[in-house]
Amino acid sequence: MANESGKNNALTLKTLNKSSVWDIQENDVFRLWENADNDSEVHENIRHYRDIVRSAFMIEELKEDSTEIRTKYEKQGYKVAQVKIDETSKVTWAIKKRPIVRVTDLTYENIRHISAAKLVEVLDRNFGGGWDSLSQSIKDIIESGFDISTTTLPKDRLHKKGGMYEKKIADGYEVLEVAKGTWVEAIFAKLKPEAEKPRIKYNSYKDDDDENDDEDVEIVDDYNKPDEDDVEIEEPNDDEINEENYSTMMDLTGDDDDITADSLEDYADE
Repeated sequence: MANESGKNNALTLKTLNKSSVWDIQENDVFRLWENADNDSEVHENIRHYRDIVRSAFMIEELKEDSTEIRTKYEKQGYKVAQVKIDETSKVTWAIKKRPIVRVTDLTYENIRHISAAKLVEVLDRNFGGGWDSLSQSIKDIIESGFDISTTTLPKDRLHKKGGMYEKKIADGYEVLEVAKGTWVEAIFAKLKPEAEKPRIKYNSYKDDDDENDDEDVEIVDDYNKPDEDDVEIEEPNDDEINEENYSTMMDLTGDDDDITADSLEDYADE
């Protein structure tokens, strides 16, 4: 929680975007807006910043700022406060974080800002036919932020000791079980780690003190390497081929008895 707080404190209204806005809460919105009170650039682009906030929050502008009206909105979970929209005027906003309760509430901007447990909760509220009942667009959004895997097994075999279910839970996956008659589909979800962008260092000059900088750099000299077209390929001599030195590349023989029902069953469990 301390890290999240520090991250929110580092944000400003001008650095906020449609992804990071999902990290903050209603009181943070008012704080960021208040901190930008004297920023003329914010006032000139007020619609832009308001649209960013609207992507994650419901905003109601109160025409009448009375105790009765404020109480009405606060009972619905809104936070109410005044915000400055230009150099001379203020308005009263009632704002509330947009809830994520259905799969259609999921977007590429908010998918990485929910937990795997929250995702399973949302899927559970919307499921009927399992993972395949979701549209491809919703699957793409979910898989952009989560590792997803599924398995369908008879109900009495899903929790088999040492099976996929036990291994996934041990690896930190959340799971949703969807009943399908006497079978159960298990959908496993785990938040993907954020990919780090590679850092590339360019050196425009080399100092005497940097003599060892290139020790780990392997330089491949392809200058004298012959082109593929220049490589001489020895043609086979048909007179030297006979039954003794000719063989096929693949042995197609095999013992069918090696494949048993038990091995197929074990394969299906994995």
